[in-house]
Amino acid sequence: MKIAVNTRFLLPNNLEGIGWFTYEVFKRLCQKHPEIEWVFIFDRSYDPSFIFSDNIKPVVIGPPSRHPILWYLWFEFSIPKVLKKEKPDLFISTDGYLSLKTDCPSLSVIHDINFEHNPENIPKTARKYLRKYFPKFAKKALRIATVSEFSKLDISKTYSINPEKIDLVYNGTGDFFHPLTKEKAIQVRLELSGNSPYFIFVGALNPRKNITGMLEAYSLYREEGGNNKFVIVGKKMFWNEEISKTYENHPFKEDIIFTGRLEGDALNSILGAAEALLFVSNFEGFGIPIVEAFKCKVPVITSSTSSMPEVAGDAAIICDPNDIKGIYKAMHDVSIPEIKNPLIEKGVKRQELFTWENSADMMWKSIQTCFLEINGK
Repeated sequence: MKIAVNTRFLLPNNLEGIGWFTYEVFKRLCQKHPEIEWVFIFDRSYDPSFIFSDNIKPVVIGPPSRHPILWYLWFEFSIPKVLKKEKPDLFISTDGYLSLKTDCPSLSVIHDINFEHNPENIPKTARKYLRKYFPKFAKKALRIATVSEFSKLDISKTYSINPEKIDLVYNGTGDFFHPLTKEKAIQVRLELSGNSPYFIFVGALNPRKNITGMLEAYSLYREEGGNNKFVIVGKKMFWNEEISKTYENHPFKEDIIFTGRLEGDALNSILGAAEALLFVSNFEGFGIPIVEAFKCKVPVITSSTSSMPEVAGDAAIICDPNDIKGIYKAMHDVSIPEIKNPLIEKGVKRQELFTWENSADMMWKSIQTCFLEINGK
């Protein structure tokens, strides 16, 4: 049996959400299933560390696809060439994009369809491409995998897809996330915030993350006597004028710390030393930082929208992302021991649902269902 996988987001030292999903899930699947011949398709030179086992054949074919025109060329011309040559039994695309010019059965992993609901947050050319082609990709796919029940229902409703065609494959979190010792947390705070406690946000900095709303809530928190600083971890992505203006005019700008993008032990240290995770996004297909905070024994404030209540369960303070006073109240309350300690305990239990081992098992079940359908069973 041969399976081809779109691995274009396996980028050395630059793994984002889809890249981590691809890395963690397919590392386990390739090692657990030596009977399968895996073909990893890259759009640029790859790091040898991404070839997890001897049953993987790497294929590099251009052009590097990071623009709508190049997406089209790669998926509609380059991918069909590889699939015609390799003749896999199944093509898996971990970022949701498929080729419409191949008859190879396809399994599409669609993490979310935020662009359908908040198109203004995405550059015009990308928006037009995604909204034109993703309905076609969803209909072409033999099966779809997605990362939350929310996204499953959203994809089904938006694209008129039978929900029985959509499989749930939760995200997981890195094995390197763990609680810090008291001494380590003090050291991190000394270096980062002058030993001040701080809230932390982790994620790409774009409008759908509600950066503006959280900055406004932080202003109210400080005006009402709070003294935590605010650490923002992530790289700018579609950073707009509204976010920029809110930050530049912020009365407590000197206590807002941007670290840029972090991963691995560096992210674990800064997250683990935080007073709480502030992750009140407008829209998430899953919300991985919620589970990362659970693993670090850091209490979580998150949003009442999309998938976040599903992921957080009863282990977080849930806020309306449009309610600045509500976010402020959560920031105030999360430091109260009678509120904070039960949240941490519940988070530790909650995170056990979201491991990469579970994700790989769920993905394998989706793959097996594909093969049953291909074979007419």
